[in-house]
Amino acid sequence: MADLAAVVVNYNAGEHLLRCISSLHASAGDASLDVVIVDNASRDGSAAAAVAAYPSVRLLENPVNRGFAAAANRGIRETDAPHVLLLNPDAEITGGTLASLLKVVADRPGAGVVGVLVLNSDGSLQPSARRVPGIGEGLAHAFLGQVRPDNRFTRAYTMADWDRRSEREVDWVSGSAMLLRRKALEQVGLFDEGYFMYVEDVDLCTRMRAAGWTVLFSPELEAVHQIGVSSASAPRRMAHEHSKSIYRYFAKHVATGPRVALRPLARAALWGRATMVARRRIRGG
Repeated sequence: MADLAAVVVNYNAGEHLLRCISSLHASAGDASLDVVIVDNASRDGSAAAAVAAYPSVRLLENPVNRGFAAAANRGIRETDAPHVLLLNPDAEITGGTLASLLKVVADRPGAGVVGVLVLNSDGSLQPSARRVPGIGEGLAHAFLGQVRPDNRFTRAYTMADWDRRSEREVDWVSGSAMLLRRKALEQVGLFDEGYFMYVEDVDLCTRMRAAGWTVLFSPELEAVHQIGVSSASAPRRMAHEHSKSIYRYFAKHVATGPRVALRPLARAALWGRATMVARRRIRGG
């Protein structure tokens, strides 16, 4: 059994995937590694090229694009290491080692999920560890964040005043670079496959915390993530998938009991936001 399984969900990531796999092997340290690519019916030959360059990597091919959650779950089920690292195909590990990250997990036995320091390609911070906002704060961020990204609601949601140089517990961490403890997954379950893309990481972290596990951020490992490589070809669909996923989370975890009456309002607001975001992306804004 390997110390760590690395699962990479790929969809037309091109040469980014090869760099991603290369960075995994380069950063292993003294940890044994089982790398699995789950390919969502890519058409660019990226998965085959990565496996040709790294024959020890296993390739699982889906006949259709099943989305991130379902593909990640397939990869997790096909491995047996006690810890699983999810890494986006457009992300590369650039600092620290996987062995040192495993030590962090060993020292924090209550942590079910660990997120790492994620940077943009220009070296700026990607807010990969965030709060789960309240209803009002979430709505303000959803709309104001499109035109005034430095507004106080968005800053609170993204924890913008924290420099990410310190380890701390958070509400959720991004699935772009996420370490999962298999023991915790066996208790709370894998990703909810009702999410095609986006928010499945928030949902899993929420379920982890509800079951008594902590969600931890650690700067022990650093990755650079080129956002949107796989989704850039369909901006309108991705904007609506994002809003659909937010609504699913809202209906599942927030709008329960007396708050169920808020669901139609939330659906309408999120659909309007998706339309606005899609138009901005298509125009290049």
